[in-house]
Amino acid sequence: MAPKERKYDPAETLARIRAWCDLRERAQQEVRDKLYDWGLHREEVESCIAELVTDNYLNEERFARAYVSGKFRIKKWGRVKILNGLHQKRVSGHCVQLGLEEIDPDDYVKTIRALIDKKVGLIKAASDYEQRQKLAGYLARKGYETDIVWDQIDAYFKPDNLSAN
Repeated sequence: MAPKERKYDPAETLARIRAWCDLRERAQQEVRDKLYDWGLHREEVESCIAELVTDNYLNEERFARAYVSGKFRIKKWGRVKILNGLHQKRVSGHCVQLGLEEIDPDDYVKTIRALIDKKVGLIKAASDYEQRQKLAGYLARKGYETDIVWDQIDAYFKPDNLSAN
């Protein structure tokens, strides 16, 4: 396979990648992949990355916090799915932990309860058992931990709570 042809000269490359980083927070690996797509070689890519980090265009911790915050608050993802997403973007373990600190434990439980409230009326099931299973599967696909999910489902379906719902 022939090497990719360089698309831009070095000055234009740096200007374009800075503009791309200005659009939203980026992981270093995203930027690295983009630069390789533009036909740069390893030394040039690493030099660009170093300059972007020095100029504060790239910051892994800031990216991790923004990613976690957005995926939790907007998409209602759980920790497991967020963690997998950050690992896919090759974010360091330290930055992943700092990012996950953005999730308030009380908000996390409230979000699970809200998702249960929203989904329980939409689930078609022949039995209470089947409804609980479908609900648990839904929340697991959203990335919530199974122990917390089952605690919240059990609390939701307690006889004293059913009269309030």
